[in-house]
Amino acid sequence: MYQLIASDLDGTLLNNEHMVDAYTAETLQTLEKKGIQFVIATGRHYLDVMGIRDVLGVRAHLITSNGARIHSPENKLIHEENIEPNVVQALAQTEFSAGTLLNFYLDDAWLIDQHSQYLLDMHQDSGFTYQISDLARHHGQGVAKVLYIGDHAHLLTVEHKLRERFGNTLYITFSMPDCLEVMAASVSKGHALQVVLERLKMSASQCIAFGDGQNDLELLQTAGHPRLMSNANPRLVAALPDVLKIGSNEESGVAKHLRTLFQIAH
Repeated sequence: MYQLIASDLDGTLLNNEHMVDAYTAETLQTLEKKGIQFVIATGRHYLDVMGIRDVLGVRAHLITSNGARIHSPENKLIHEENIEPNVVQALAQTEFSAGTLLNFYLDDAWLIDQHSQYLLDMHQDSGFTYQISDLARHHGQGVAKVLYIGDHAHLLTVEHKLRERFGNTLYITFSMPDCLEVMAASVSKGHALQVVLERLKMSASQCIAFGDGQNDLELLQTAGHPRLMSNANPRLVAALPDVLKIGSNEESGVAKHLRTLFQIAH
């Protein structure tokens, strides 16, 4: 029945230290030997997720920057979509960025406007790191995602300003309470999952998907068998009231659920 497993990372497959635990890695490796295929679907940068995939020890399609990039298990670029340069330049101005850590994701770089030890710690499993840059003066070309990091209450005001200014011309979502992310309007993890399903000649009914954040909404709506983490964002839970909840990320909820489904000893 299940031939494809699609999972978010932070708050879902990774623990609260944003790292892979051995139990989860062993579970996925066991399933791969049974012929199950994988998709990692995350807001993180492609170069970052390559390192996490290596730690997991499995082949997997990579949906990154919330679907703005899709790579094959062989690291071939399958799909890409950027924000228009003039829009990127507008997003970088203090009208929106004041009081936040501003980030740009490009193909080969992660740019940030100031130092953050929190972000360095969050990416320790992959070793991927940022470059500090004057983003307000950036040309805006080749940007897959703009990310604002800050206090959730403040980011809610930024979200409101963005929606007032840009309406539906951008995809605006939270990946975590302190991470507000902006992509081109047609980008989403759900659209990207559909691209992968078509590439693999699979149907949604063969896919089980796991998520916890608002940016997982379309992913879970696309998969035939969606699962919510018990630690899922309340706005996501409210949007998907009938979706089955499993254990939390901190208790390896995805791995435990998969072991039960595939009758692997816990």
